Amino acid sequence: MTLLVTGSAGHLGEGLMRQLRATGRDAVGIDIKPSAFTDHVGSITDRDFVRRRMKGVRAVVHAATLHKPHVATHPHQDFIDTNISGTLVLLEEALAANVESFVFTSTTSTFGAALTPAMGEPAAWINEDVAPIPKNIYGVTKLSAEQLCELFHRKRRLPVLVLRTSRFFPEPDDSIDVRNGFSTANAQANELLYRRVDIADAVDAHLLAVERAKAIGFGRYIISSTTPFTREDLPELRRDPATVLARHFPEAPALYASRGWRMFPQIDRVYDNARAREQLGWQPKYDFARVLDALRSGEDFRSPLAEAVGSKGYHDVVFEDGPYPVVS
Repeated sequence: MTLLVTGSAGHLGEGLMRQLRATGRDAVGIDIKPSAFTDHVGSITDRDFVRRRMKGVRAVVHAATLHKPHVATHPHQDFIDTNISGTLVLLEEALAANVESFVFTSTTSTFGAALTPAMGEPAAWINEDVAPIPKNIYGVTKLSAEQLCELFHRKRRLPVLVLRTSRFFPEPDDSIDVRNGFSTANAQANELLYRRVDIADAVDAHLLAVERAKAIGFGRYIISSTTPFTREDLPELRRDPATVLARHFPEAPALYASRGWRMFPQIDRVYDNARAREQLGWQPKYDFARVLDALRSGEDFRSPLAEAVGSKGYHDVVFEDGPYPVVS
């Protein structure tokens, strides 16, 4: 089966191409930027380019996108062109080429305002039944692309799975408050409790989705590390997550103290990946328990794939505050 990967010069696209090549699978990477993992340079909005690349393809993983860090630097039209129009071109050409499965990389950012409860309310439990309330052009266009995917399944029977992937980038946080208050490793270890996934686990989820799409038909799945928290923890997580963490992992406070780390002062949402584990057979390996194992051994808690892909940033320039503009 030839697999087409869009966005092959990006974090996830490169991760997919590395894994596919390492296992000897027939894969073609496309991107607007050249890279060691891009076989053909071109835009997903260029129908002739996409049509040529779709020949002989039996599965598509559509990871190319404009991301949240581009919101501060790109006009809305660019998001519409890439995230909506580009997805439409790929869906139409995949259908014309008799592609057997189409996997769309979406984002938990589509949930938008649903992720932050009102002050005094418990943390939000986020699963696929929560209604999205996009709060920027990124979320709006990714949700619109999801709806296009669903339409192509419903009207044309194209097998499509949508993966709402949580953050996996290695760069420092886009919040200036988090950057100033926590080391990058500390912040990302905290996030694995409720809103982050290692890129190796994200790649595994996408490849499982390719295999399962034909049998499932259409589905949306949250792709995030398995949380140790439960719904009963939600009120306390909003006001004192350190106490909740210590209850689930009694050794965590001492291990954190040995590195000078600390827990966030509050957690506002928890992603539930149960549906992806049940329906895709996905079992993420790089969770918070692995973080603690790494702290005991002095190793990096990230996967070898995360280290190999490394930091890419999202722009061709470096901004005053880092690889992309930050918000306060």
